[in-house]
Amino acid sequence: MVLDPTPRLRGMVLALVLLGLLGVAAELMLLGHYEPGWQRAPLIAVVVALASLGLHGFRPSRRTVLGIRVVMLGLTLVGLWGVVQHFGGNRIFELEMDSNLRGWDLFWESLSGATPALAPGMMAQLGLLGLVYTSRHPSLTRTTRKA
Repeated sequence: MVLDPTPRLRGMVLALVLLGLLGVAAELMLLGHYEPGWQRAPLIAVVVALASLGLHGFRPSRRTVLGIRVVMLGLTLVGLWGVVQHFGGNRIFELEMDSNLRGWDLFWESLSGATPALAPGMMAQLGLLGLVYTSRHPSLTRTTRKA
């Protein structure tokens, strides 16, 4: 008899998403990434993601799975937007430090600058992993009623 590994794998993916979200939330708090304005967006996105997963944990349904999909897509977009913001901020800083930087040198300095340019990509990765969790989720199958 062959057991279906899907529920176990789905549970492991969910555990990775939850652990990652808690880690990102802790890091954002430790970095003080909650100043007024756009700096709050990542923390808000993480809190909304955790809330959607929590709601699904208490009341699993088709709606909560679809809600998770929307939230995870948003988390992915916020993460990608953060990469652009961090990179852009580093670029401006690097040009202020050395206005002669161009091309690859400017790109590399902007990528490796004071603000971790790729760190927000972790949120995008968690959003994508959350979408994997919802892929072919059992709650999405419609049951047909016999008349």
